[in-house]
Amino acid sequence: MLNLEIFQGINSRKEEKEENMKVMVKVPATTANLGPGFDALGLALNLWNETTFTTTDDKQITVTVEGEGAASLPGDANNAIVDAALGIFDRAGKTCTGMKIHCLNRIPLSSGLGSSSAAFLTGMMGANALLNSPFTDEEILRIAIETEGHPDNVAPAMLGGLVASIVYEDRVISMKLPARANRSPIHVTIVLPDFDFPTKQARAILPKQVDRKDAIYNISRAVLVTEALRTGDLDLLGKVMTDALHQPYRIPLIPGAKAAMDAARNAGTSAIALSGAGPSLIAFSSKENPAVGAAMKHAFEQAGLSSRVFELSTSYEGAEVSIL
Repeated sequence: MLNLEIFQGINSRKEEKEENMKVMVKVPATTANLGPGFDALGLALNLWNETTFTTTDDKQITVTVEGEGAASLPGDANNAIVDAALGIFDRAGKTCTGMKIHCLNRIPLSSGLGSSSAAFLTGMMGANALLNSPFTDEEILRIAIETEGHPDNVAPAMLGGLVASIVYEDRVISMKLPARANRSPIHVTIVLPDFDFPTKQARAILPKQVDRKDAIYNISRAVLVTEALRTGDLDLLGKVMTDALHQPYRIPLIPGAKAAMDAARNAGTSAIALSGAGPSLIAFSSKENPAVGAAMKHAFEQAGLSSRVFELSTSYEGAEVSIL
């Protein structure tokens, strides 16, 4: 079991429990890896899921979904949010008397934007608030990382901003790093092609061993990615947001992805990478440039895929809970 050390504290949000209390949880999208920071770096984005939990006494759990996943996500205990919430009830030794859960989802599913991490955190934080917060935010984050299996999306979703994580013995150490995002937000263009590329498949194609030169390539660049984001040096970011460990294996499997990355650079983006395991691509610029998203969208169309464009900023804020 993993324990968690966090070098930047999270504000505790404890409220008194009431009958039929209502809680809202907001969780941001995230992008992981950032090129060479494979399974180690993550960044929160200003695209938020909002979920309302209302206690009931009818021993029923119902889920309604608005927005992303409305037609496909289950409305019962098979929903990931419900499963995560009931896990917190179990850990606290409490029985759930019933809940109504309403999800306003803005994070696309299976997109490389942290939708599963957002679901886990949403369920856990919502249940914890309904129980008058028996677990600290640090403990919730540890449990979420255990559930997800790796911290690169969960940690920035909880903490906000740019986060680096490592596993040290049996502990996950996550550190929120200073980044220009909290002074002058860097603009982000996300292009999501209509292509099914499950994370499980994206991990299965990776080699079990890597060459020393590829490891050195990524280590050196990951350090400079964090420095480029800290200083807002997008020229440097464009030079170092490249990768030798995962993108060379994943990009060829996504039709049009390589052409879309080239098109984004030609349209003026400073840096581009897969968002997480994909299939989304994420491009970084000093300001919004519609030509970047249009160029990537056209490249995917040439490969036979429709796509969606999201113009976003980075978020220094992480998940929030409020009592309604």
